[in-house]
Amino acid sequence: MAFCRISDRPIRLREPVAQPDALIIQDPTLLHQASLFDGLRIPNGYVLINSARKLDELGIGSYLRELPLDHVVTAPATELALRYVGRPLPNSTLLGAFAAMTGELRLESVLAAIRQKFAGKIGEANAVAAQAAYDLISQSQAREEIHVEAD
Repeated sequence: MAFCRISDRPIRLREPVAQPDALIIQDPTLLHQASLFDGLRIPNGYVLINSARKLDELGIGSYLRELPLDHVVTAPATELALRYVGRPLPNSTLLGAFAAMTGELRLESVLAAIRQKFAGKIGEANAVAAQAAYDLISQSQAREEIHVEAD
């Protein structure tokens, strides 16, 4: 478990986050831990799951039924990382998906941070994976909006 705070102002808090606005779950085998979703801000929280499976296949609907449909997303981050980075390291890829899902981060900022942290080919590969995840989530959310409008 790790914690991250995002703000436009300096962050001075260092303790764990007890009531997260968002959860990014890198390992889907953790989904059935009883306390995983404890403290998540309902109904405005976000859940991003690293999985190529659809939400209904994961068996967690009862935990997340109070969140809006577009606040719970799966992204095949490990698969995208393998494709673009060559290693099963989904961190940067998940940041791209998170930016698309929430709008809390600009994709340009995510890509710049990745390139700054990882120079050269590694940074560029991670940036491409983050962009791919961003595009995938953006496209899937656009399809959902079209489907809802058509109903």
